Amino acid sequence: MEVSTLERGVYFDAWYPRQHNYHPSLPPRRLGMIEDLVKYRATLLNWSALGGGSISLPYLEDEAWGEVPARYRQYGYLNDVEYIAECQKRGIKVFGIVFECQGWEFPVELNEAEDTILAMNETRGAGKRDWIGLREFTQDRYPKLWKSFRSYFPDGLVNSEGEEVTDILEECTARDIHGQPCHSQWVECPDRDHYCYNMDRNNPVWREYLKAIIRIQIDAGVAGVELDEADLPLTSLGYGGCFCKDCIKGFRAYIKALPELPEELAGVDLDQFQYGTWLLGQGFDFKSNRENTPLFWDYLRFQHRQVAKYFAELSDYAHEYARSKGRDVLVSGNFFELGPHYYPIEPKVDILITEMRDTGYRQPGWCRYCAGFAGDKPVTAVENPYGGVGPELLPKLQKGKAYDLFRMMTYEAYALGIGMSLPYGSWMGSVIEDALYAPHELCIEIGNFVADHEGLYSTRTHNETAVAFSIESNFRLTAHRGPKNRLPFWNTLERLSRAGQPLDVVMFPDGDLRKDTITGQELAARYRNLILPNCQWLTEAQADAILGFLDTGGRVLVYGDLGLNVAADKRDAILRHVSTTRLGSDVEFDVSHLPNGPQVRLADDRDLAVNVQAVKNGSAIHIIRYDYNESLDAVPVLPELKLTVRLPRHFRMAKAFSPEGTLEASVLTQGELHHLTLRNVPLYSVVLLQG
Repeated sequence: MEVSTLERGVYFDAWYPRQHNYHPSLPPRRLGMIEDLVKYRATLLNWSALGGGSISLPYLEDEAWGEVPARYRQYGYLNDVEYIAECQKRGIKVFGIVFECQGWEFPVELNEAEDTILAMNETRGAGKRDWIGLREFTQDRYPKLWKSFRSYFPDGLVNSEGEEVTDILEECTARDIHGQPCHSQWVECPDRDHYCYNMDRNNPVWREYLKAIIRIQIDAGVAGVELDEADLPLTSLGYGGCFCKDCIKGFRAYIKALPELPEELAGVDLDQFQYGTWLLGQGFDFKSNRENTPLFWDYLRFQHRQVAKYFAELSDYAHEYARSKGRDVLVSGNFFELGPHYYPIEPKVDILITEMRDTGYRQPGWCRYCAGFAGDKPVTAVENPYGGVGPELLPKLQKGKAYDLFRMMTYEAYALGIGMSLPYGSWMGSVIEDALYAPHELCIEIGNFVADHEGLYSTRTHNETAVAFSIESNFRLTAHRGPKNRLPFWNTLERLSRAGQPLDVVMFPDGDLRKDTITGQELAARYRNLILPNCQWLTEAQADAILGFLDTGGRVLVYGDLGLNVAADKRDAILRHVSTTRLGSDVEFDVSHLPNGPQVRLADDRDLAVNVQAVKNGSAIHIIRYDYNESLDAVPVLPELKLTVRLPRHFRMAKAFSPEGTLEASVLTQGELHHLTLRNVPLYSVVLLQG
């Protein structure tokens, strides 16, 4: 299936306004919604269909093929199979959403015969009160409502200890150190009786169940499968887990296979080692003082390995099952914040979808990190109601305000090399009783501009500075959930971005879960400068690539320690090279430290970010401005903006593009230097330089 490097995503939960967002089942879809999507020029929908598998497989099938009453047909309601087909007619790729870590139980009211649901989740005292969900499905509690469990699994499901499973909810849940089920609290509405267990993908039973969900979604015609909570079971860390039998057995095997036994385990019988019991015996509960808990970092490395292993299993299964049905599907997952532990599984997806950890109106460094993480694959980001500006933005938009703030966060992503999904009833968490809809005309404006100017967007750049992100060097730092800008890597990105400097991010993997591919020749072909912030740990291939870059004329800036693990002679060859500049980690990084000086020089101090995208017809200089005036509720138009950009080619012509269509541009070229004069400069501008 064809994938564009630029996908125009829509965060298509379509939750109801002024009502809770109830996971996992999404509201029914209507033809009118698809008409909106066409107007938004959407190409991809995420979190958009067939989520009910974590209630039961019969529930999921009803979402897909269930009969739609005539009364609902009057208003264009569709089942999900019809909705998927109608989107495909219009070139819109619908992703089925697999809520991997959610196992649900809902209150239900039934008639006496138990063949009709009178109320579910939102009860009203209408009949016999009971529960419905994964547990009842496993036990065939409602034979008049749902097909039997064995109709999906004829031989039943057997766990890792050879026992037949009679309660999939209890079997597959993540458990804290005391054996109590972990809840997916971020989706449980506190004023409702329903509850959701945090499931564990390390359990083979749960993986088989997830494969059944995938089969149903593919049979229903989805263009793609989106594996939410893709870092399972790391999601349980915030709730004290996971110490289920499969995690404990897996961690024991991991420890036994280590080339060197951790000193804390001296004298311990590893054949009987039970991590949770061992910790409790020393007074640790894996909740307080967690990072200082014995073997915590070994446990984290083990789970990173499990994430890579079992995500790959499900991704491969989705592709293989689709091929067995004579077609292809795309695979994606919620790579939350594009955390570095997802990097080993990036090759297993076709499109990267990421929910932000901290949603902001401006986050240029994070956008450039995402673009570097993804390489040539498309990225579509969505907001997160639990971190950032979403809850404050929604009421402003509802009052006709903050349009430029919404434009800023959306156009910024496209300007800086990724995509920001337009919200269509997107998630506001389990507490706020509302959904995020942006004004219709605003979504049309953004969708039209991006779609009409696809030639201005690329995953490649003419940015001359690359900043390396070392996975292993940042292993412990990124596990601590403190402010990013205190870390050397993020501080470097923030300082460069605020100075209006274009940059790329180059990923340095750990060499184990993901092998190196970068070479000195490739770096030298693209960049003049390579910044190494806190790259304390390097693979041999990375050290060789840095040396190769230096020997072909590149300039290296070492910020903090470098390669403490590599051979001293190789490290010294880098540090003592005539083209290497060293900067202590106690120094505040500044644009003046760039070895070749700034690539972009502004005539006046302006609050903006710049990205130079390498497009088919030249260089597209994207400029996003952040100088929002709260009293005007707008980013005022600048009468004039002058800047000089150094580029690898000589361009003589400048074409101006902006959503308002008012931007004017001219260029005067002196060798590599391009002196630009822009007039009537709005919030978002693109200048295409051509030769």
